[in-house]
Amino acid sequence: MTTPAIGANALDRHFKITARGSTIGREIRGGVVTFFAMAYIIVLNPLIIGTAKDGHGHFLGGGSDLHLAKIAAATSLVAGVMTLLMGFIANFPLAIATGLGLNGFVTFSIAALPGMTWADAMGLVVLEGIVMLVLVLSGFRVAAFRALPPPMKTAISVGIGLFITFLALFESGFVRPGSGTPVQLGVNGQLKGWPLLVFCVGLILVIVLYVRKIKGAILIAILATTVLAVVVQAIGHQGALSTKNPTGWELNVPKLPHSWVDTPDFGLIGHVSLFGSFGRISVITALMLIFSLVLADFFDTMGTMVAIGAKADLLDADGNPENAQKVLVVDSLAAAAGGLGSVSSNTGFIESSAGVSEGARTGLAAIVTGVLFLLSTFLSPLVSVVPYEAATPALVLVGFLMMQQVGGIDWHDWDIAIPAFLTIVVMPFAYSITVGIGAGCIAFVVVKLARGRVKQVPSLMWLIATLFLIYFAISPVEAVLHHIS
Repeated sequence: MTTPAIGANALDRHFKITARGSTIGREIRGGVVTFFAMAYIIVLNPLIIGTAKDGHGHFLGGGSDLHLAKIAAATSLVAGVMTLLMGFIANFPLAIATGLGLNGFVTFSIAALPGMTWADAMGLVVLEGIVMLVLVLSGFRVAAFRALPPPMKTAISVGIGLFITFLALFESGFVRPGSGTPVQLGVNGQLKGWPLLVFCVGLILVIVLYVRKIKGAILIAILATTVLAVVVQAIGHQGALSTKNPTGWELNVPKLPHSWVDTPDFGLIGHVSLFGSFGRISVITALMLIFSLVLADFFDTMGTMVAIGAKADLLDADGNPENAQKVLVVDSLAAAAGGLGSVSSNTGFIESSAGVSEGARTGLAAIVTGVLFLLSTFLSPLVSVVPYEAATPALVLVGFLMMQQVGGIDWHDWDIAIPAFLTIVVMPFAYSITVGIGAGCIAFVVVKLARGRVKQVPSLMWLIATLFLIYFAISPVEAVLHHIS
């Protein structure tokens, strides 16, 4: 009988690998899968925040020139550092990076305001992170999460499953904006183009490997589909998606790069004006923007955390994840770190569920993902090889696995069934985890009121529902406050 190495034993004890039913190999594999499932953010974030001008007509990084390489390097750096902290401090298999949706809000609703600069906008992101940290340390954020009934937490997990499935189908081009309909199948209702064929092959492959219980099914499928994509591009020269080329690749064109290594430029780090926005826009507007950022991030990570915890079997009897307080502390620090890095608020990524589906159960997987993000600051050309069409099939499978929890909801109990239903369906249709949770919380209070069961509403749920009402009506509320002032 072989005696395990001392180092391996220490690693096992620190991360509770055996106790959580995992192995070091599974954790490494899960961390790699998570990285590949979310590496698109390194390319996509610069395209969102790096190609729009601030209120002074300048691009992020200054002047009239684009600084996409700097933004990509900073995106990888912040994601890597904060994901490492998630693994070390919280021992939770959750990776962190710039939040989609949040970066769009920062770009088009904050930085683009007249007179605002990118440094001012990132200053508000830092303030958001500080507010979130205070809410966590005070116990309010965890208390708000615990106030949600267990079936609502299940609904959040199921809703996120549908959300990432829709995200995968849409980002791969399998469904697209329709002509006369919100969405439609492929191009004009048909599956056209080699990239879509690659996606379909990848989806079939990951399903076959998974049901055959092949170890590393998701990772194997991503790598194999990427190789197929590179071959298809080399033969067919499909090119990037555009209005003139509707059958092109969605984000990355899968071809071998001219160079495998690139020296990163971290020049954007620290370009922040913490309170500069208060002198450029009204105090009320600045505060309402911070409120919007906080509420969006506040529940987004909580929903992601419970979904990951459910899949990894890390929830207690009430549906609360292990180390929830530590997870939320790191998440709050990540929001502020995103502002300091000039890459927008960082938050937990639901794509981490791909790694969990591959066997990840501990923070070691997050550390693996974090290390890969740090390496990607030098290997950004290599990261751009993996197209959406190769990464997104895995997310469809993960969506199915999360959907299985729907049986845990009592659909005959209207008090919980209606809020759960709205949480599940609004999340993908509104393309927002936060909006889905908000719809469910408001519905929960409304149904209890309608049925004369006011005493069954936890006191904190009244506050949560009220905050969401303000969030949904943010524009008229802001207008009223301006009128009063």
